[in-house]
Amino acid sequence: MKIMKQMGMIFNMDKCLGCNTCTVACKNIWTNREGAKYMFWNNVETKPGIGYPKEWENQEEYGGGWELTGKKNKPLKLKLHGKGKALFNLFYNPRQPEMGDYVNRDGTYTFTYEDLHSPKLHKQQPVARPKSEVTGEEDIPIEWGVNWEDNAAGAHVTGQWDYNFSDMSEEAHKAMLQYQDSFMIYLPRICNHCANPACVGACPSAAAHKREEDGVVLIDQTRCRGWRYCVSACPYKKAYYNWRSGKMEKCILCYPRLESGQPPACFHSCPGRIRYMGPLLVNRDRVIEVATAPEADLVELHREIILDPHDPEVIAAAKEQDISESWIDAAQRSPVYKMFKEWKIAMPLHPEFRTVPSLFYVPPESPVASSLDKGTRRSATGGKTVLPNLEEFRVPIKYLSRLLAAGNEQQVEQALQRQLALRRYRRSLRVEGKADTEALAKVGLTADQADQMHRLLSLAFLNERFVVPTTRREETGSSPHVERGFVGFHEMSPLSPMSRREEWHIDHHRKDKVEP
Repeated sequence: MKIMKQMGMIFNMDKCLGCNTCTVACKNIWTNREGAKYMFWNNVETKPGIGYPKEWENQEEYGGGWELTGKKNKPLKLKLHGKGKALFNLFYNPRQPEMGDYVNRDGTYTFTYEDLHSPKLHKQQPVARPKSEVTGEEDIPIEWGVNWEDNAAGAHVTGQWDYNFSDMSEEAHKAMLQYQDSFMIYLPRICNHCANPACVGACPSAAAHKREEDGVVLIDQTRCRGWRYCVSACPYKKAYYNWRSGKMEKCILCYPRLESGQPPACFHSCPGRIRYMGPLLVNRDRVIEVATAPEADLVELHREIILDPHDPEVIAAAKEQDISESWIDAAQRSPVYKMFKEWKIAMPLHPEFRTVPSLFYVPPESPVASSLDKGTRRSATGGKTVLPNLEEFRVPIKYLSRLLAAGNEQQVEQALQRQLALRRYRRSLRVEGKADTEALAKVGLTADQADQMHRLLSLAFLNERFVVPTTRREETGSSPHVERGFVGFHEMSPLSPMSRREEWHIDHHRKDKVEP
């Protein structure tokens, strides 16, 4: 059993404020420079809507992720292309977003602020006009942007193109978009740092790789040639082209912060405390098994490959593979393990893309009722309640299942029922003064688990939400570059050491190495 170290992440959609503080933190640190201003490594989308870039979920257009081949020797292939087509289209890749899908047809824009600083004498108040940073043209029309649908603005127009409505009848999704039946949720997104990343598999120059230390997916700027296949292959559209440098860039999960035991900037800055992070021990041998599973089984099999860090056999195997005790200890305290594997209240975003993502989402609940509607409202466990039933949720279960469970409504219902059971249990303690464990028993939770869930979801301190072990280079068994290439084009893995930190990497490649 080959164990892979992977930093896992949780976003609680039920608590997201849509404030975009995370976006601002990321933008100020990483993409506030020329050629990168249109990049949003972290963005918060309002659903229903088509997102950023436009229709990023529609892989029939973009060809992102993986697809099944039906062959035993090669069950999985890139949806984008095979090797032959990759070489044929090396200098022309039509299946990628255009400028207008991110911002405007004229590209990123600024404003003519000089008109405000030194205006000529006019009868009217001077204004700053939009100006393209690509062409230099002024007075360009502003037609699209990253927050164009913020707080459902324009959803009456773009909502009908939401990918998650694609398998619904026209009448059904029109009914959902009616004002009286409308719903709105916030969807924060960053790179998923997948266990089976399509961007790595699609990169012709092997610049995209996955770190052995923590599973972070990076793009080596010294190897990148700007082919942009990673843009198309990533189904989440979290790889970007820097049009100034000619290189690809993406979220690096603030790995310099991770190495020192700190959470990423977007996690640290979140005022809603919706973000959680912790290490996972993943059975690497079964990653492809999960990626090739039927859509209905994707979520459950994904949970199975997350190994129990308390299991003595897993601990022994991890130590044999040079995984430090600090990482094992952190994995035992990981909030991601508890929420995804143990409590089963979190799910991956669009698992049908078959990239086996490491970012999971807790689905949103509905607000409590303001009245009991003449005593007719009943809970799933019986009796009157102010808590909603699943049938009364404003966010349709079918929509959430398309978003988080590849259409498996049972997985979403299980997660929501457990959250509702927790709310019922806590309400019985605080309002009724007596613990009601009946609802917990029906969803397979104990009172101790419910107390832990309440603590982690509502009261947890910073060190409980973010369990980040520091990186110890002296305990790393091999070069981070040696293990890269286990997905995608295997034979294209680099064989020579990188130019930087050569003194560290050279020992793994020298054949004439003399032992001291």
